[in-house]
Amino acid sequence: MKKAVFILLIILITLPIYGQDIAGEWNGVLKVQGIQLRLVFHIINEEKGYSSTMDSPDQGAKGIHVTSTRYENSILIMEISTLGVHYKGTLDDQNIFIGIFKQAGQSFPLNLSKEKVIKPQEPTEPYSYHSENIKFENMQDKIVLAGTLTLPQKNGNFPVVILISGSGPQNRNEEVFGHKPFLVLADHLTKKGIAVLRFDDRGTAESTGNFKTATSLDFTGDVESAIRYLQTRKEINKNQIGLIGHSEGGIIAPIIASKSKDINFIVLLAGPGIRGDKLLLIQQELIGKASGISDADLQKAKVINKGAFDIVLKSNNTEMLETELTSYIQQAIIDNPESGKPTGISEDDYVKLQVSQLINPWMRYFIKYDPAPILEKIKCPVLAINGEKDLQVPSKVNLEAIEKALEKGGNKKVTTKELANLNHLFQECETGSPSEYAAIEQTFSPIALAKISNWILKQVK
Repeated sequence: MKKAVFILLIILITLPIYGQDIAGEWNGVLKVQGIQLRLVFHIINEEKGYSSTMDSPDQGAKGIHVTSTRYENSILIMEISTLGVHYKGTLDDQNIFIGIFKQAGQSFPLNLSKEKVIKPQEPTEPYSYHSENIKFENMQDKIVLAGTLTLPQKNGNFPVVILISGSGPQNRNEEVFGHKPFLVLADHLTKKGIAVLRFDDRGTAESTGNFKTATSLDFTGDVESAIRYLQTRKEINKNQIGLIGHSEGGIIAPIIASKSKDINFIVLLAGPGIRGDKLLLIQQELIGKASGISDADLQKAKVINKGAFDIVLKSNNTEMLETELTSYIQQAIIDNPESGKPTGISEDDYVKLQVSQLINPWMRYFIKYDPAPILEKIKCPVLAINGEKDLQVPSKVNLEAIEKALEKGGNKKVTTKELANLNHLFQECETGSPSEYAAIEQTFSPIALAKISNWILKQVK
């Protein structure tokens, strides 16, 4: 497929440094095992000296307390004791800190500057449509969700879609690896005459609640609250409400559509079609292979991971699950001493870390969740698209499973499509590896955007 041609507009916003006062926002990119993570340090000049906090936007972390911040003779030293982080940088004549970031016994280059980069597709204000920050309440869980409603015009009556984010704590723009895919998607759809509601996940950004204890099923309640809110708005056509779910959102949207008559259509963007444990095994193998891990090591990892997932599948008791997994992982380390563990962490802490990830409520639900029975109940029109090079939710196996389940339930209003050369974020890519996400300038393929909007416009005409 021929690639689209883009004019790349990179806007650099530079804040000057006055004298030796380093107060302000400092941005850097940490490269770890091929993955790029943005870090943002907010430094404040107080009477007693400097203090600061750190954000890791790509990991959904914000306001991490920096234990100590020292600056003298052009040298900046910051430490975060809770994370074992140490940073030391020297300010050069270009107002950039050239430094080293250390954590868990490993060192990585990290330069900090006051420059921000806006991705080429990212819309900027003033918008050509009406944009409104809103809040609505999940009455059952007693939390308030904050988001943005965009309308083609301030007055009128429009079809609407709710955007449902993928896994992990996401803000309303589904911001990840320097990209804001939901901002780009909302901008595109609103310009096509479709209203869009996108909101911060519970416990994230401006939304209240606890993200860490929630499962995909809990998130359905948040989306249902968004539907009820939209039904109070005179600008919304109550008979033309749709859901667009990306990745995990492709689990949540079908759950709601299977039991609600208020949903007119759903769009699944890289939505899972197979059970969670099976998806994770395929995902780990594909990403591992793209990262250069040998087939022999990948097979060993697959056997170990499958054993752990099987324990989770059979368990309904958290305490017993924790005990079983601890014994299992300890034995796996004994049986595979060459696999090693990260430096700077004890074996006990390493085992606890692995176990805590597996007994997390979200992970347990995801491992056990099979999309098929829910998909069989959906009667409204469905569009399911995946990128050909998606390594997180591989296209063929998942699209085939989605189509099969929908057809089994008698749904004849189904469109599935594998889009060539696109990754999990629907970017045009080389390999599909997550390590490429941040380096790609494109946020959302225009081909994918057109496929989504054209299909929705047919449903609401």
